[in-house]
Amino acid sequence: MTRGRASRGTAEVVVVTGASAGVGRATARAFAGRGAAVALLARGERGLEGAARDVREAGGRALPLVVDVSDAEAVEAAAERVERELGPIDVWVNTAFTTVFAPVSEVRPEELRRATEVTYFGFVHGTQAALRRMTPRDHGTIVQVGSALAYRSVPLQSAYCGAKHAIQGFTESLRCELLHDRSKVRVTMVQLPGLNTPQFGWVLSRLPRHPQPVPPVYQPEVAAKGILHAADHPERREYWVGGSTVATLLGQRFAAGLLDRYLARTAYDSQQTGDPVDPSRPANLWEPADGAEGEDHGAHGVFDARAHRRSLQLWLSRHRRELTVGSLTVTTAGTALAVGVRAQPGRAEGPLRRAAHSSSRAWTKAWGRLPRSWR
Repeated sequence: MTRGRASRGTAEVVVVTGASAGVGRATARAFAGRGAAVALLARGERGLEGAARDVREAGGRALPLVVDVSDAEAVEAAAERVERELGPIDVWVNTAFTTVFAPVSEVRPEELRRATEVTYFGFVHGTQAALRRMTPRDHGTIVQVGSALAYRSVPLQSAYCGAKHAIQGFTESLRCELLHDRSKVRVTMVQLPGLNTPQFGWVLSRLPRHPQPVPPVYQPEVAAKGILHAADHPERREYWVGGSTVATLLGQRFAAGLLDRYLARTAYDSQQTGDPVDPSRPANLWEPADGAEGEDHGAHGVFDARAHRRSLQLWLSRHRRELTVGSLTVTTAGTALAVGVRAQPGRAEGPLRRAAHSSSRAWTKAWGRLPRSWR
């Protein structure tokens, strides 16, 4: 677990790319909530100022750094400064991206190249900068923030889907190398659902109507909880966040052809609202969206009214060990009852009671952590 330094009285040092808004902003605040020192990497100065304020208000230490992650030298220089001012990096979270909403035939070559340089190579540059520092120490965790679209592409998002697929392949190669080297550096990936982030208000779009996340929509804090859990438990190669992510990835695994046809019929409308695109809207492909007006967009987009603040699937995933123990204990108790009562009714009572009590404690503990609205 990456919180070992914190338990020894030293705050963990975390780097979050794309920290000025959206998932990166929510993740930085979540790490700060447990006392981490958080380096915030992004292009937008106003967004970085807001993220730094969030981190400090949450109880962490903030180091905002203006960085374009497509520039490998700039990322390396940022990593050097982080270790110089905050200390050795424990966790590096890659989440920065940009993209284009348009049919493939309408995406210009330079736009596709730029989206790939930020979204794919930005992850590569961040990962390599982290490895240069973590590998000699044989300690650290890299969290790649992915998407259900890393496996299952959708129409109108070819640039983003292609980059997320590439990140998935890159990460699998790295994981194998770390295993070969018997390294204690860990890498894990978190696949996310549709989220209420500001990107839909500033992504370069050639769609006739305002872009929106594929429903159901979750708040970015749901993603942040999944990312923190992955950072603390990097022994799992991958985490899925949200029931829709699970359904999408399982559908891709077992019925990809049917999904092709389903998305061809539904995904154009489901990725657009009923409102026309504002011709004056910003586009952050080449410049940060807060460049012109100096606006801080925060973590949330414009879909608060229909975004879910929690995910039952994520809660179950985070507590699966306790639930598994409870289930196994119930099964054991049932087996003891069936076998013990038949074979030795006089001796079955002690083991059965112990199994039942253990089961009760496990389920009571898990149930107590479940939000009341889900019980």
